[in-house]
Amino acid sequence: MINMAKPPRLIAWETTAGCNLSCRHCRGSSTSRKPAGELTTEEAMHFIDEIAQIGKPILILSGGEPLVRDDIYDLASYAVGKGLSVALATNGTLVTSEVATHLKDVGIRRISVSLDGASPQIHDDFRCMPGAFDGAMRGIDAIKDAGIGFQINTTITKRNLTEIPAILELATEIGAEALHIFLLVPTGRGKELEEEEIPPVEYERVLNWFYDQQKTAKIQLKATCAPHYFRIMRQRAKKEGIEITVKTHGYEAMTKGCLGGTGFCFVSSTGEVYPCGYLPALAGSIKEQPFKDIWENSQVFNDLRNPLLLKGKCGDCEYNEVCAGCRARAYAATGDYLAEEPYCIYTPRKQGSE
Repeated sequence: MINMAKPPRLIAWETTAGCNLSCRHCRGSSTSRKPAGELTTEEAMHFIDEIAQIGKPILILSGGEPLVRDDIYDLASYAVGKGLSVALATNGTLVTSEVATHLKDVGIRRISVSLDGASPQIHDDFRCMPGAFDGAMRGIDAIKDAGIGFQINTTITKRNLTEIPAILELATEIGAEALHIFLLVPTGRGKELEEEEIPPVEYERVLNWFYDQQKTAKIQLKATCAPHYFRIMRQRAKKEGIEITVKTHGYEAMTKGCLGGTGFCFVSSTGEVYPCGYLPALAGSIKEQPFKDIWENSQVFNDLRNPLLLKGKCGDCEYNEVCAGCRARAYAATGDYLAEEPYCIYTPRKQGSE
């Protein structure tokens, strides 16, 4: 069944590729130097207008580090005024009480702060900056004091795999509304960490652990860049005799694994549109054509909306409409975004699985 274009539910917008940190796993290889051609304030507001014309998605102001962009408050306020739900993704180190209050005043509804360790030792190593952990925690305190909801985002690699339970505990203790885990995709500077990707069997174990935590966690848990989770969720629920509903599984009962091109897209600081920030398959540029045209008519997006085009065991898999595999990881491994997911150990029924 081909999934025709529906308005996006989420748009991650790299408002700037500039950043005050140079993290090991950065998707965009961000540095303090901003690339030429980043959207001007006028271009950015026109983009927001185009988004509002086709729907009311959640707009995530990301980076780089969005707080290094001078007009970030103006852009956030403008988007809120257009009826969009606006969130901000930050490393937290630039968030002061004044910054947090300003973000609250312009209508930011949620802030995600990246924590890749439950202690300075692990997190600072990831972020390549001593004091990054303490800076993020100060930022979180300021966000809480301003009364803005926040979540913790964590990228999982071999170097912090054993930290995940402690990160969940920390996120719960400090009052986070959610913990989102991201499985490393080897793009940007993350390509240099390719050997630190957890092996497929460990990947499966982590997602099963995550499923178990859903039953007792006091905060929302979400696995991102880990579409296998939606297959695991159904396998586990079937064994337990549980029907997957909003009541039993919350938002995850209504969504699926890879949303790239179907419910989500990524827009770079220079206006290029991609299925996600980890999949460098260009769908178009908002400097050259309307966003609506790109979203509805680009070849890459329409390919990704059709599970019948998936290759290898992803094409054969009975879970491909709820999982679809990580298209970015397939692309990184093969150069083909429709190839089978290289980090999945499941064998589809068509290929002999019971």
